Amino acid sequence: MGLYCAPVVRTLPEPGPLQGEGFMKITEIRTYHAHDGARNSVFLQVLTDDGITGVGMPYSIGPDEGVLGVIENMTPWFVGQDPSRIEWLLRRAKNTMRFPLGPAAWSALSGIDHALWDIAGKVAGMPLYRLFGGATRDRVRVYHGLSGATPEECAAEAVRLAADGYTAFKMSPYPPGWSEMPWRAVVRAAGARTAAVRTAIGEGPDIAIDVHATLREPAKAAEIIRAVAPSRMMFVEEPVRPDAVESTARLRRESRTPIATGENLAGIHRFAELIDAGGADIIQPDVLYCGGFLEMRKIAALAEARYVTVAPHNPLGLLSTALSVHLAASIPNFAILEFHSDHLKPKAQFVDRAWAPVDGHFELPEAPGIGMELNLDAIAANPARHWNRGFPTHDDGSPAFI
Repeated sequence: MGLYCAPVVRTLPEPGPLQGEGFMKITEIRTYHAHDGARNSVFLQVLTDDGITGVGMPYSIGPDEGVLGVIENMTPWFVGQDPSRIEWLLRRAKNTMRFPLGPAAWSALSGIDHALWDIAGKVAGMPLYRLFGGATRDRVRVYHGLSGATPEECAAEAVRLAADGYTAFKMSPYPPGWSEMPWRAVVRAAGARTAAVRTAIGEGPDIAIDVHATLREPAKAAEIIRAVAPSRMMFVEEPVRPDAVESTARLRRESRTPIATGENLAGIHRFAELIDAGGADIIQPDVLYCGGFLEMRKIAALAEARYVTVAPHNPLGLLSTALSVHLAASIPNFAILEFHSDHLKPKAQFVDRAWAPVDGHFELPEAPGIGMELNLDAIAANPARHWNRGFPTHDDGSPAFI
């Protein structure tokens, strides 16, 4: 008979911060809600007893009040805790909610994550990307969104932006009112719009299209992909609904055009499902929604192991851009970053620094933390309004996707 040793049972102290030993403590989480003339933005600050404040930006999912309510409810989980225990704090918050997180919870935790990393960078005296092994590149390439009702307007905007130094563009394949048009006309318009831009800017710059998860049917998505393929796409974004992982994988297998998706997904498990299914050449997590900086780095690592690149979703403004630049600077498999000249829009007033790209690239920041603060006076002067995305319909009156 072998020797049996009884296990040693230790009584551990209640998990939590090391009190009374000079460790920084979270004292408050403040939220802010502002309207920029087009939509609402949600911001937050995490305050500490050392006087260091971190800033964050949850995704304004609409209804934004849901995100604000979640933050208010979970604030006591963070007050009194050590802000440097980022993994522990976020894991504890996820675990106590028990059920799979929804968009409001993922957005709320993302904003808190930003602020905790901002504090960590300020304490260390370093920009965020230096906390993760330093810069993997010297600058961050962006693509610029194109607008325009007609092919000619899209082409003219691309020419103007190319003159400003941009080398990549993303556009909608759809003309205005497309959801009420005959489908064959929509497909023809997609081809005409992309062809006009390609002809105008030549073969050098990159072009992508954003189907924006408006299609349920993979067959229709395949028709759009074939229509734009002659214009040599950098990628086709969200060709079908984000929950249709197998449909996205099928389109990728059948198409020679790279498939990008992921802005509507959150957490490493959803991205693992997408990547394992072969559903994307490029993933597009949003640092305001996917779980924050920490979760997004985990997602990027999953993608790196499968030779999938990362093109962060980034439509909401300059604080989101700053966070995404830090992320892009700290991972090896970054591809390109979305940008919409937010430094020239009214929402630029909500932060203290209007970051702008030079020749289609962002230089890496050197200020500690994120390197950007909230302009509380401007936020207070632009109170939130009731906001939603609208309610488009098909020609038979049935609801269409935005």
